[in-house]
Amino acid sequence: MKTMRSRDGKRIWRTTDEKASQLYQDGEANYATKEEWKREVRDFNKPKETAGVKSKTNKPSKAQKRQLRKTL
Repeated sequence: MKTMRSRDGKRIWRTTDEKASQLYQDGEANYATKEEWKREVRDFNKPKETAGVKSKTNKPSKAQKRQLRKTL
């Protein structure tokens, strides 16, 4: 997969390697970085996460549960 940007710079999209090569040779698009695509297309409407607000629970693992059953 390659990331392409239209010649006028208005559109960014992901496409197969073969199609990207053909678009570049025809002069219809230029290569772009994946970070540009992530920033402008993929993550455009996603809400920003607040740092450190995730709640974490300490659930025992399978091995810990097995150990508890042995001791009881």
